[in-house]
Amino acid sequence: MPKFAANLSMMFHEVGFLERFGRAAACGFRGVEFLFPYAFDAAAIRVKLEDSGLEQVLFNLPPGNWDAGERGIAALPGREEEFARTVEQALEYAEELDCRLLHVMAGVVPSDADRASCEEVYVRNLALAADRAAASGRTVLIEPINTRDIPGYFLNYQRDARRIIERVGADNLRLQLDLYHCQIMEGDLSMHIREYLPFIGHIQIAGVPGRHEPDIGEINYAWLFDLLDELGYTGWVGCEYRPAHETEAGLGWFARWRSADNG
Repeated sequence: MPKFAANLSMMFHEVGFLERFGRAAACGFRGVEFLFPYAFDAAAIRVKLEDSGLEQVLFNLPPGNWDAGERGIAALPGREEEFARTVEQALEYAEELDCRLLHVMAGVVPSDADRASCEEVYVRNLALAADRAAASGRTVLIEPINTRDIPGYFLNYQRDARRIIERVGADNLRLQLDLYHCQIMEGDLSMHIREYLPFIGHIQIAGVPGRHEPDIGEINYAWLFDLLDELGYTGWVGCEYRPAHETEAGLGWFARWRSADNG
């Protein structure tokens, strides 16, 4: 049975960030993820995790200047020293939060960028991140993101993520398969799950096209969750969706998969 982690950057938006941990636990989640923790003291987040009995599953490395439109810097030439600093900052938070998975965002590149040069920088930066993360037993993830939500994002397809992972050659570099992004760019989700399962370190979900609850839209998630069980997937499934209305009111989809591990 899949293990579901609430994404606290999107869910439980009715309350402040540090209040969302208790809300998630009360609804039956046993794991949480979010985009970025860096606006908050790591020790304060750890207290919320401990008080709520939650596991910190995943967060992202610092993305550069988010407000200016940056969505990661790993594939941006000339930002290597800055990237190295973000790795160390993320690892400090990961240690405090006992988080095993760190997502590295590739970044938005100009349409006329030399993609070969960007890929070389990306590969080197990922090798650095994986090496540093391995020292504390952590795993680095990369995620293809659709071009509708983030135009110009460097990594869009699962096949390219696999190629990058194979180029880097680190055992702790894995694929973050976001089925929302994959459906928009590629479709054929069950075959993608089967093909890329050996590379997958984390899965995320949301309804398509609106990125709302997974029972809203064109994807049959109930079927896909059963497929994950059939294939023996034991990782987490991150619920990275924007509730259509109040968060708790939209959790009817979750009832079937609640268990001893999920409440």
